[in-house]
Amino acid sequence: MQNRRQIMQALAALPLAGAAGRVFALQGEKVLRVVPTADLKILDPIWTTAFITRDHGYCVYDTLYGMDNAGNFKPQMVDKHAISADGLSWTFTLRKGLAFHDDKPVTAADVIASLKRWGQRDSLGQRMFAAMDKIEAVDANSFRMVFKTPFGMVIEALGKPSAYPAFIMPARVAATPPNQQISDTTGSGPFIFKKDEYRPGEKVVYVKNTKYVPRSEAPDATTGGKHVLVDRMEWLILKDAQTQVNAIAVGDVDMIEEVPSTQYLALKSNDKVALERMHSGSFAMHLNHLVAPFDNPLIAQAALLAVNQEALLRAQVVHKELYRTNPSIYPLGSVYASDKTDYFNGMPQFAKAKALLKEAGYDGKPVVLLYPSDSSSLGKFPPVMGALLKQAGFSVDMQSMDWPTLVSRRSQMEAADKGGWNIFITGWSSADNINPMFIAPLTGNGTKGWFGWTTDDKLEELKGQFLTTADAAARKDLATRIQQQVFKTGIYAPLGELDVLSAYRKGVLSGLLKSPVNVYWNIKKAAA
Repeated sequence: MQNRRQIMQALAALPLAGAAGRVFALQGEKVLRVVPTADLKILDPIWTTAFITRDHGYCVYDTLYGMDNAGNFKPQMVDKHAISADGLSWTFTLRKGLAFHDDKPVTAADVIASLKRWGQRDSLGQRMFAAMDKIEAVDANSFRMVFKTPFGMVIEALGKPSAYPAFIMPARVAATPPNQQISDTTGSGPFIFKKDEYRPGEKVVYVKNTKYVPRSEAPDATTGGKHVLVDRMEWLILKDAQTQVNAIAVGDVDMIEEVPSTQYLALKSNDKVALERMHSGSFAMHLNHLVAPFDNPLIAQAALLAVNQEALLRAQVVHKELYRTNPSIYPLGSVYASDKTDYFNGMPQFAKAKALLKEAGYDGKPVVLLYPSDSSSLGKFPPVMGALLKQAGFSVDMQSMDWPTLVSRRSQMEAADKGGWNIFITGWSSADNINPMFIAPLTGNGTKGWFGWTTDDKLEELKGQFLTTADAAARKDLATRIQQQVFKTGIYAPLGELDVLSAYRKGVLSGLLKSPVNVYWNIKKAAA
């Protein structure tokens, strides 16, 4: 009874069916209730790479291409494309039946405006537009890209599943400057966002887009038919891991998107709950290279030498069968995975770190380490990383905040003692890291790049060579050299990998799709 009382107290603020003064689901309506990985406070998936905002994007918007679980890119909003003999002109035709939630058809003008906005934020998009001579509408249903020189990853850029997917928005929305967040969430995707029921910190609501026309192919990750098989989906923001577990045990929620490591054994032993490995993920420590002290590469290298992957993973993921150390910036077993990491090996080298700090003239000023205290998937990392940094000779100021605040703060370019930051830790999916051109933090173009804003001309040169090289062996070599450059400059540190598990109620949900990103189509819910 005590557990049930705690759950009801935690859910008391949420507008669940059956409580006076709250929103009631229609009789017979199938409602999918999910505990997401984080609170959704930013609604613009082109403004941030936060996973929760990306997942929101996949509900509301659609993409021109998608990527299946085998890494193949397939048309999604596109019906067909044609390439000129010289490889410079690409013409795309949209498939029939595409319409926004306001019933207006998706046109080439909407696509072009969306791609131009996306292309100012995404690093691969930036390179694609730099190589492009023009992008133009052929007619209302088709558009053309003309390149100055052949661009080797057109389809991959348009279909990359994470770290700024190229979501298509109405042209009026896409006209929003890329450094400003959108206020209009009209999309053409399989769900419609219920802005009138949106309660940050409590609840996010989507309803089925009954006018959405799925593709005919079987669903596979972000490709194929996106069939929504429930009437309504609610994301319930339950930050406490025990409350999440209690809620699924008694049926107040149907699914926990990411199993809290502290509750893994409890959920594993519950015969009413199924655990499913959805995809693999990784963690990384990111440094701010725009301000002191990590504007000095020697000090950045010293921070990387403080990393102890085993200690960090043991603290956060807890269970050995769920995590793996990996010093490479690429996933274990993937095409570009390499053990050639120069000095970085994921194990602490405190004496060398201290020597680098002395050589660099580190003044002992505390580095600001952002601590998302509400995050069950990241919250154990900062205290351990802070202790490791101190052993390496750093002074550390660990500042606590919720995850949405951290996501907003990491965009601040001021000095750390003026509202900025020096270090934060986040997670990535395998889809983010399989290709150096997909890795969001792998930018060396200063303030045009990802949070951390590294300036590294050599890195950008190597990426350019990778992009224009078709030979597999040459690309493998370049990927390794890119990895070595990451550690030479101290851009960021990989912290290892984990299996991402979802929990769902047996006999209630079925059809969950394995995917490198979280998707909610194809899920069936049994009648109550």
